[in-house]
Amino acid sequence: MGFFNIFTQKVGIDLGTSNTLIYVNNKGIIVNEPSVTAINVNTNQVCAVGTPAKEMLDRTPKSINAIRPLQNGVIADFEITRAMVKYFIEKALNKRRFVKSNIVICVPVGVTSIEKRAVEEVAYDAGAKRVKLVEEPMAAAIGAGLNVDQPVGNMIIDIGGGTTEIAVISLGGIVVSDSLRIAGDDMDVNIKDYIKLKYKMEIGLITAEKTKMVLGNASKKYYSKANDNDEEGVSKDYRTEMEIRGRDIVSGLPLNIVVTSDEIREAIMETVNNIVNAIKRVLEKTPPELSSDIYSNGIVLTGGGALLKGLDIYIEKETGLRVFIADNPLHSVALGAGKICELL
Repeated sequence: MGFFNIFTQKVGIDLGTSNTLIYVNNKGIIVNEPSVTAINVNTNQVCAVGTPAKEMLDRTPKSINAIRPLQNGVIADFEITRAMVKYFIEKALNKRRFVKSNIVICVPVGVTSIEKRAVEEVAYDAGAKRVKLVEEPMAAAIGAGLNVDQPVGNMIIDIGGGTTEIAVISLGGIVVSDSLRIAGDDMDVNIKDYIKLKYKMEIGLITAEKTKMVLGNASKKYYSKANDNDEEGVSKDYRTEMEIRGRDIVSGLPLNIVVTSDEIREAIMETVNNIVNAIKRVLEKTPPELSSDIYSNGIVLTGGGALLKGLDIYIEKETGLRVFIADNPLHSVALGAGKICELL
């Protein structure tokens, strides 16, 4: 059996709408690239995958189409997703095609059986020997270091690009959960629409995403904390305004404007409040004993959305519960998938 294990790799995959991360046993996270693929529409051949493909978004000629094959955490284009996953796995395993893999892939809570089957087929087509699907909040909780096997309630919120996963976990299982098809990508659209409406300027989603990363915030209180040297754990790296460039809708000419953090907060608050309302709904459905545990232990945030400035402060204000950001929020799901795959 040990002989055959030489030819079997254990792989954990966080197949996200925005980014795909791949964990290989004994090596850690090897691949962390955008879930974007560029296709030549004339030949139907893949031109680029990952980072090079994302750089092509909104910059391609008519002959090339750069797309995200996953939408809201599930596969929207099967063939392109299959090519993308195969490319990433081969990259992670140094193109060792003859090495079979035991693969753990994370999926949103509540995906349909058809969506699960599509994910499994993608993994098998990429060379998997065995495939195990794990719900994202469970993987995120494990990756964040929570002890999910104990009879204690833990609340995890994973805010990715396409979905927000909210779950209360106890005894190795999910007790109450909700999966929103609302997350970081919606904030990018919010910013794009806000700039168009207020300034009559068109910007791309890449610019909107960069603006969110620099100025995005959910609480004005974040800035007062960032200026308070007595407060620990608050990032001092913040800006209150930045210049962005786009196209004037009226004249069609290039245009530069300066936007502020207050404006960006106003732009994204509808999406933030939708997430907070979902958190409240899950808390309302949580059994009393587990609610008591959550009151004591607080809520843990993972995913790229956890890095939105002041989001923890805003959720604390709205729920009355302590909120903690995982030590490595961007990698929590992939690390959890990796820990699970190590046990296969």
